[in-house]
Amino acid sequence: MGSLRAKLTLVNVALLALGIVAATAVSLMGMRHYLLDNVDTELSASRSALRNSKITLEEIRSLTGLGALEHLSEGSSKANGLPLAESAFLAVDAAGKPVDIGPLPPTARQYELARAVSDPHAFARHTSPQNLTLGGDSYRAIGVRLKDDSVLLMASSTENVQSGVAKALKLDLAFGALLLGLLAVLTMVSAHQRLRPLEDMVETASAIADGDLKRRVPSSRAAVMETEQLRLALNSMLQQVEAAFATRERSEAQLRQFVADASHELRTPLSAIRGYLQLYDRGMLSTPEDRGRAWDRVNAETDRMNHLVEELLTLARLDQQPELRFRSVDLSRLVRDAADDLRAQEPDRPLTVSADGAILVQADEQGLRKVLANLLANVRTHTPPDAPVRLALDRCDGVVRLTVADRGPGLSAVDAARVFDRFFRSGRGAGSGLGMAIVQGVVSAHGGEVSVSTAPGEGLTVLVTLNRTPTPPRPAAPPRPTEAFGPDALTPSATPVPRR
Repeated sequence: MGSLRAKLTLVNVALLALGIVAATAVSLMGMRHYLLDNVDTELSASRSALRNSKITLEEIRSLTGLGALEHLSEGSSKANGLPLAESAFLAVDAAGKPVDIGPLPPTARQYELARAVSDPHAFARHTSPQNLTLGGDSYRAIGVRLKDDSVLLMASSTENVQSGVAKALKLDLAFGALLLGLLAVLTMVSAHQRLRPLEDMVETASAIADGDLKRRVPSSRAAVMETEQLRLALNSMLQQVEAAFATRERSEAQLRQFVADASHELRTPLSAIRGYLQLYDRGMLSTPEDRGRAWDRVNAETDRMNHLVEELLTLARLDQQPELRFRSVDLSRLVRDAADDLRAQEPDRPLTVSADGAILVQADEQGLRKVLANLLANVRTHTPPDAPVRLALDRCDGVVRLTVADRGPGLSAVDAARVFDRFFRSGRGAGSGLGMAIVQGVVSAHGGEVSVSTAPGEGLTVLVTLNRTPTPPRPAAPPRPTEAFGPDALTPSATPVPRR
């Protein structure tokens, strides 16, 4: 399994090699065709000149050597701008036998030309030059029939064409090899720069696998659009993974704390019940009064434990984000009903209610009744019976605000910061410590907010803000831990509590 960089280099080099081979083949074929065409043009021009002059063999012999014929051939060559190639001239008589031209007898090359052309008269009928091999060398030859029925054979060597093509091939191969080497080096360097973001991603993934969840893929100056998009997507995913891991650790820690708190809360009533049962089993409750008092205590602790279990189940359901049954609810009626319940339970407590008219909201009625019941239960538990209480309901800008205020002892800043923590109880230590946590859970499930405003000696004001139209419930955050906050965690003024 090779690297991507090496594969890209091999692919680029192979493609360039194919291109060089194709270009070289086409150029060499074109060059050879061009040079052979020039040779053929020269031979055809000489043939046309002799044919048009209607000269005879005797007239040729009367010329001084081959001066005139060479001049004729040279003129046709200069017309093409090419130097004369190695040539051979041979004259044959009507019987097809080689004859002398001028004072010089036929040379060996001319005899080879005569042997190569078996039928000079038939050869002269060809209008285009033909390929011949003379002494192992390649020639292009053509024949012309003279006026006296003799034939003049003319051949021109093509060895210079073959050598030129061979030299051009060597030059192309050398230059192509140089280009391939240069391309390989440049491809390796460019691929290293372009693939550097992928290497960074591998290093980041390895670091995260080793436990460094804060590691991110760095940006690269040479990054292309696709790798940059991948880097951003990967960093976003790593951010989500880190957040999920932190949330998981926090949830596990809070779950352990929650289980410890629940065990502690359930241990108290269970210990009391067990103690009374042991007293009864040992016969230490001898009088009817003792047995009645023990029975009342057992029932009270059983009710307390049952209430605690119900509140724990309520919080568990809220953590699972249940599907609420939204419908039109008259919140004013619910507030007036809660006020009537408080008057029935504590008829001597001063109570002010500001909930006139009908204020309709889309909400879960049972959930809102639970909110009101828990807020008023908190008032009954933590304030004196003569402490004034005010219930107010108003609407503004599409939201409804429910205010439950008492003139009790209030809370310190540290206690106020923890008022919505599960199993938190203030210094007065009453109740299960889950009522306000349930209030926050129900309000958050409705997409609303809840906040407190308190100070020692100034009472406690709880403000619940709800939208009049249903909104998607906010994502539930893990329960806040019950460790103590510092003294600067909350000021005595109205401070919003973080939404769950």
